[in-house]
Amino acid sequence: MNKQNRGHAIILIAFVVMMIVAAVWGAFQGKKSGTPHSVAGQVQKLKEVKSVSDPKSSYDVIVVGTDPEGVAAAVSAARNGQKTLLVDGKDRAILGGLMTLGWLNSIDMNIEPGNWAKQPMNKGIFSEWFGKIEGDSFDVVTAANAFNDIVAAEKNIDVLLKTKSIEPLVTVKGDAKTVTGASITKADGTKINVQAKSVIDATQDADFAAAAGAPFTINREDLADPKSRMAVTVVFRLNNITPERWKQFGKTIAAEDKGQGKYGINETSLWGFDKMQEYPAVNKDRIRMRGLNGGRQNDNTMLVNALQVFNIDPFDAKSRQEAFQIAKDELPHVLAYLKQQYADFDGVELDAIAPELYVRESRHMIGEYRLSIIDVLENRDQWDRIGFGGYPVDIQRTSPKDNGAVVTDPDKYAVPFRSIVPQKVDGLLVVGRSASFDTLPHGSARVIPVGMATGEAAGAAAKIAADAKMSFRQLSASKENIAKLQDKLNKQGMELKPYNAKPGAFMENKAYPGLKTAISLGLATGGYKNEFDLDKASNVKRMSNVVEGMKKFSPGQMSGSAVNWVNGLKEPEKLPLTLDHASSIIARTLKVDVPLDKAAAELEKKGYLTRATIDLIGNKQSLTNGDMYLLIKDLAAALKINKG
Repeated sequence: MNKQNRGHAIILIAFVVMMIVAAVWGAFQGKKSGTPHSVAGQVQKLKEVKSVSDPKSSYDVIVVGTDPEGVAAAVSAARNGQKTLLVDGKDRAILGGLMTLGWLNSIDMNIEPGNWAKQPMNKGIFSEWFGKIEGDSFDVVTAANAFNDIVAAEKNIDVLLKTKSIEPLVTVKGDAKTVTGASITKADGTKINVQAKSVIDATQDADFAAAAGAPFTINREDLADPKSRMAVTVVFRLNNITPERWKQFGKTIAAEDKGQGKYGINETSLWGFDKMQEYPAVNKDRIRMRGLNGGRQNDNTMLVNALQVFNIDPFDAKSRQEAFQIAKDELPHVLAYLKQQYADFDGVELDAIAPELYVRESRHMIGEYRLSIIDVLENRDQWDRIGFGGYPVDIQRTSPKDNGAVVTDPDKYAVPFRSIVPQKVDGLLVVGRSASFDTLPHGSARVIPVGMATGEAAGAAAKIAADAKMSFRQLSASKENIAKLQDKLNKQGMELKPYNAKPGAFMENKAYPGLKTAISLGLATGGYKNEFDLDKASNVKRMSNVVEGMKKFSPGQMSGSAVNWVNGLKEPEKLPLTLDHASSIIARTLKVDVPLDKAAAELEKKGYLTRATIDLIGNKQSLTNGDMYLLIKDLAAALKINKG
């Protein structure tokens, strides 16, 4: 080859390499939070969902609820040869529920750890649907059509919408209850009984399962705080969000972020405009704003998940309606403040609010296994895994004075099949955010990708249980048949391989047993970087706050208080925590009357502290946060409130 030809070849090779690099980089950029597959600005016409007028008298499977979890369950059951009725009791004309009618058009993604292309975990039906929308934020019409297309393609699915009520048909033998179908009141008032071999409850609040007698805790009941729950959100829509304005948003957010990686924007999503956190609410007892989470639509509008409303009872229709009225009254003031703080929004107006409310928390089922915060903290696998989660444990505000918290940010943890099998009732599975998750792990497991994974697993499990002639409870204890279920799900396109996690550095700390107790009781958080600061010096004020936080678990035994004593000390938030201080705080809370320098010995004598823990404390004149958590572990164990 002569020099000229070699030169041409080199240029050609270089060009090919550049094209490959550009293609790979483009794929990476597109998949940072989700790969856009539709063209931004391409407005779709909403397709009609075909609802049957007269469902059959019996089906293999009834799926109650048309949220994404219900769609996944119905499609999975149908693809496994199960005649399936997908029925909804709300006044809905489209599929997708929270995502299409609650307008929650930004997905809290589960991303496979270590995957440069940011591929979602689990895949399966979620990825099938995700491939039909714009990205990690989407146009709600695109999303509704995608759900409809997936369902309409299945000949084994009948869809029944706008029913007035759906009640369980239950047989009772002794203490055993079995769901045998549903009593449905159609839109015209006609009541029909539909039999089924199994029912999957995919309603947001597990209303069907609760009516069938499945046990639940409510709100934060497992944290001894049943009246507290995460805020609800009324999503609102802003208009005149042009491509040019979107570019300007990017510049503003970049300036606000200052390279911290806290705020950002891509083709379809933005998160930032953090000055809105300081919005002075008119209805200050019921409203608080957060930084904007915005999802771009194809008609030059943006849906915003940022307006939080408090003290709303999701089980009370009047209370839910009140949330909308509170939002309507507040939003003009919100928009005025937004424009005052950010010139980018000049010319933008409020267009509408979502038809449905975004409720984060209500019921938590008590299943054959209850997912714990330690499962998430330690990235645990489960032998009966049906999906993986990896979203941060995001506990949103419970009151206007609360700032919420990110408890921990897991890499990957498994959701077990046992967590969708309710205790006390058979013939029934519960999928989505009301499945068997403790309050804290629910902050991660409640996201849509996990819910769709549980839905897909439930649909396939109906087939496995029917073929094996066993109940779901029996299936949940059968390693042989769970293996068949996992094999079936893998063949359907899910990825459910066993997973071994590398222990977090905090798990190697001597104080880790204490951290487990503190985090289980909701008394410790690590944020997005799992920074629990176990080796950092604690202080007297922090110890007092933690012990006060424990009181709700055992109010009878912890009827005293050290708050006044602590507040009387000079700058307790800067005062190093000694063993004497820590012991005195505990003693005062327990109403153990003892001098400061005798408190530790007296608590040890009474069994509230152990010698092993005291010996682990290296510097008794300056305890670390880890030392403090070890003391909390002893106290919780003595009071029998230890959840770790």
